[in-house]
Amino acid sequence: MEQLFNRKYVVQGLFIVVVIALLAKLFYIQIATDKYFLSAESNVLRKIYKYPARGAILDRHLKVIVQNEPVYDLMVLPNDVKAFDTLALAKALDINVAGIKSRLRKAKIQSNYRYTPFERQISIQSYAKLQEIIYRFPGFSTQDRTVRQYPDSIAGQLFGYVKEVDSADIANSDSYYSLGDFIGKSGLERSYEDKLRGEKGVTQMVYDAHNTPQGSYSNGKYDIKAASGERLITGLDMRIQRLGEELMQNKVGAVVAIEPATGEILAYISSPSYDPNKLVGKDWGNNYMDLLRNPYRPSVIRPIMGYYPPGSSFKPVDALIALQEGVIDDNTQFYCPGYFQAGNHRVKCEHVDGTIGLERGIARSCNTYFCHVFQKLITKNGMKKQRQTYQDWHDKVAKFGFGEELGVDVPFERPGYFYNASHYDKIYGNYWGYSTLISQAIGQGEITSTPIQMANVMAAIANKGYYITPHFIKAIGDNNLVPKKYITKHYVGVDEKYFSPVIQGMQDAVNSSWGTATLSRIPNILMCGKTGTVQNPHGKNHSVFIGFAPEKNPKIAIAVIVENAGYGSTYAAPIASYLVEKYLTGEVSGARKQQVEWMKNQNLLPDLKIKKLSKVDSLALKETKALKRAKDSLKIVIANAAVDSAMHRASNVFKFGER
Repeated sequence: MEQLFNRKYVVQGLFIVVVIALLAKLFYIQIATDKYFLSAESNVLRKIYKYPARGAILDRHLKVIVQNEPVYDLMVLPNDVKAFDTLALAKALDINVAGIKSRLRKAKIQSNYRYTPFERQISIQSYAKLQEIIYRFPGFSTQDRTVRQYPDSIAGQLFGYVKEVDSADIANSDSYYSLGDFIGKSGLERSYEDKLRGEKGVTQMVYDAHNTPQGSYSNGKYDIKAASGERLITGLDMRIQRLGEELMQNKVGAVVAIEPATGEILAYISSPSYDPNKLVGKDWGNNYMDLLRNPYRPSVIRPIMGYYPPGSSFKPVDALIALQEGVIDDNTQFYCPGYFQAGNHRVKCEHVDGTIGLERGIARSCNTYFCHVFQKLITKNGMKKQRQTYQDWHDKVAKFGFGEELGVDVPFERPGYFYNASHYDKIYGNYWGYSTLISQAIGQGEITSTPIQMANVMAAIANKGYYITPHFIKAIGDNNLVPKKYITKHYVGVDEKYFSPVIQGMQDAVNSSWGTATLSRIPNILMCGKTGTVQNPHGKNHSVFIGFAPEKNPKIAIAVIVENAGYGSTYAAPIASYLVEKYLTGEVSGARKQQVEWMKNQNLLPDLKIKKLSKVDSLALKETKALKRAKDSLKIVIANAAVDSAMHRASNVFKFGER
């Protein structure tokens, strides 16, 4: 009996425990949390994402050069769409009914249960109309965001563009991006995407039965505020950036200017350029294809992607290495008869300079002098050790930045090519030496560089022995942070004492009566520079100038390349002088203003039309096509050989100018 009595209390106790547990759960559901309420009311609660404004970009004078402007997108959730008045929506959006149906089909294909853009960047007028009638269109809502705006309409290749994310962007974003988000795809917009993009916000918006927003749920308790992106202050000077683009209009080439003491890039011009605003908005796709179709290839970022033999602008580097190695000194002279003979190779000089020394050799750009210098460098350890000596020389030249990426803070930089000894071993075996590579003595042959590498060499010479990695960023965010790699000095392996005669030669090139760069003189400013005339097998030679100013405490180092423009002294040197004067004094002085206007109006764009075919060319093309058919049908060795021969002849038919 007592055992039965104990069971009764056990059952009662269990019953009480269950009741208490149920009551506690009910209290939690109804009072302690809104989780289940939100789930039950999900048909009237929507997550409205708040897209942050991208960070502004400023130049070195704190002028805003990239900003934002508000736009509105019409979004659709296909699963919530009911039958609606397509004509009314079409009128509000200023499109036709077929366009409404087409957009809805595309949205359904993307997702029935996720908001996707129905119409991007609708006008203010359309947005106002929609706000009045949006309740009539269940499943539709407006989304505000910002797009980029470039007030100066220049520097398209530098700033880059922002584009909607693709599947790869989403997969690689650690869940940050989702369908409909935007991301920087090139230029500064890409390099500093993580700083510029900010953080998205979320509003839990309550909608009534009429699809009208009633405000944030629970007074915003569950909302997350959007955080704007950080501002970027660059080292750019938009005064010389604008002038540079004007001077380079109707020309193909590049300009890079660097502040030697900091490595900050002052100007970055790739010509032809384009208005970055063209890659914003609804016409983005058409405008982008226009850029790709342009025969002068404005989509190529020439300052970091263009490969150019450095030409005579390479001579100061060879001189510095020769001085450091002790194979010459500042009094070393050679005789110039107007050429240099290296085995079977004859290198011509533009002048018959007679007996000539280092400083005058730089000022006169004497090919013969620097061929002698190269010969001494490569044979200093004996004729039988030229291979290893060449490799040592190669490694010393590479310290100036040739043959490798410098690490500039924009994407798609290319290294140029500058081959090591192993490369020539594969071609010539053990039968090669200085005479095989003599064209490298004057910056020609198998050595190319990018314009930013050329400007960087000038920065290293201006600093008498070191450079700081060229970069755009001057400060990030309110704390004005700068990555450590952009304040680190890179030494080129030449003692400071050896720079004086080279700099004197570059000063004479500009300011003496016998110099080759006299057209780059600037009133009351001592400019040091070096012209280059780069051989171009496809047309007229390229005009090159590199330099820095002033001689004491240099403030700017510059490289200018104008394709198909001839001598370096004719176009590149004057352009550089105008930009340097503008940067140092704020204006181009006196009569030089007229020269600037003249330069702006010069059209040096190469003729890219296909030449009319000669009879021989026409026969070669016909033969090629016929033999291709033979190869496809008969598959015989004879046809293969004939095709190769005919195609080789036909390859010379289409002559395009250097671009």
